[in-house]
Amino acid sequence: MTVHFIGAGPGAADLLTLRGRDLIQRSQVCLYAGSLVPKEVIAHAPEGARLIDSAEMNLDQIIAEIEKAHAEGLDVARIHSGDLSIWSTMAEQIRRLSVLGIPYDVTPGVPAFAAAAAALSQELTLPEVAQTIILTRTSTRSTPMPKGEDLATLGQSGATMAIHLSIMNLDLVTSQLLPLYGADCPVIVVFRASWPDEQILRGTLSTIQEIVTASGVDRNALILVGRSLGKVGFGESYLYSSSRERDDESKQS
Repeated sequence: MTVHFIGAGPGAADLLTLRGRDLIQRSQVCLYAGSLVPKEVIAHAPEGARLIDSAEMNLDQIIAEIEKAHAEGLDVARIHSGDLSIWSTMAEQIRRLSVLGIPYDVTPGVPAFAAAAAALSQELTLPEVAQTIILTRTSTRSTPMPKGEDLATLGQSGATMAIHLSIMNLDLVTSQLLPLYGADCPVIVVFRASWPDEQILRGTLSTIQEIVTASGVDRNALILVGRSLGKVGFGESYLYSSSRERDDESKQS
């Protein structure tokens, strides 16, 4: 058997990858976070599959279910929201599986920041404006941030920020970034990107708190901060420019 760690994507069921869908269809056990993974994704599980909502389970209980499936020779679809490379808790599960000698593989998913950018029809990296994106979060009830990864430190780069799991810390986000990015820096909060109830809230570092408070959004939201979010005038990429064609021709002559 194999434990298939699968990124289910940001919410919309049709953003699940084909590989992820096929693995779910072949797995007799499906472990998933019910509050974050849409039921349409779980519906790909084969008839008679053991469906286990892990939302209220701790790590020991999750591993115990996997061990049981291993003993029975049953493949497991371990489904997480978004992509598995960030804030998925996959690493601690894999560490346990490695000790137990249980095989696993990993299938990526569409991350939330990409879905948010798509909802905005926005390229986050604009020529001559922003070429770096920082994916980060703040500390709430979750694991503390390592030293040097606070927003005041990261913000010195001026890069576009995609701040996850932090809508309850919006006051901290604005207070730490406002001196670095300026009061007029664009901020966009995307609630449940790609879900049917998706909301997009636009403001600046000086206004976004009031806008979010009025909306009632207090969970499942991504905070985007950066000058690229409001830029209309920007350069064109050298990749497709006519000057590049001329440069290539001159090199060949």
